[in-house]
Amino acid sequence: GPQSPGGPQSPSAPQSPGSPQSPGVPQSPAAPQSPGAPSSPGYSGPVPPGGWQQPVARTAGLPAGVALASWGRRVGATLLDGLVVTLIVLVLIAPGTALAIVNNGGALGIILIVLGVLVSFVLALLYGAFFMQRDGARNGQTLGKQWLGIRAVRMDGQPFSWGAGLLRELAIKQLLFGFVGGFFLSIPTILDWLWPLWDDENRALHDMLASTRVVRA
Repeated sequence: GPQSPGGPQSPSAPQSPGSPQSPGVPQSPAAPQSPGAPSSPGYSGPVPPGGWQQPVARTAGLPAGVALASWGRRVGATLLDGLVVTLIVLVLIAPGTALAIVNNGGALGIILIVLGVLVSFVLALLYGAFFMQRDGARNGQTLGKQWLGIRAVRMDGQPFSWGAGLLRELAIKQLLFGFVGGFFLSIPTILDWLWPLWDDENRALHDMLASTRVVRA
């Protein structure tokens, strides 16, 4: 076209294809975009690799490779423990009973029966705590739990001591849910027995109060 008089006209700068350019202002080249990076403006975080999924959450505090004990095994262990205690009672009162029968209700036989009952009562109260405070692999196991391959564990990771065993077995299970629960039509006792059926960690109510779980040994 015709030029304006008075001087030569400077050549125009080349334009990038598809991007308009203002007259006289050079445009910076666009930064290359990494393949696979998100196109959302302002995002600079890492990009998950293909096939990434949210990891499955495990039961908090439960060691790897340890499975929770089933409700059936727990009930079976309790029944076996009850059988053991019953046999202990029979053994302790048998001498006095036999003597009382031979002597037609003699005083010595009656005294032996009373002593056998009292000793049996004390042993029944201490039975669980006594066996559960054993060292090593038997810690947390009564005889019934030992025979069925399960054990109680504390959620803080500490082994059962006499105090922890008495708290769980005597104070909470026998006195709170057993004795006190009997004054409420045994509803707390029944709920304590059945609670592992719907609890996520197969815990009974006494496990929650004592901060314990029952696992496969």
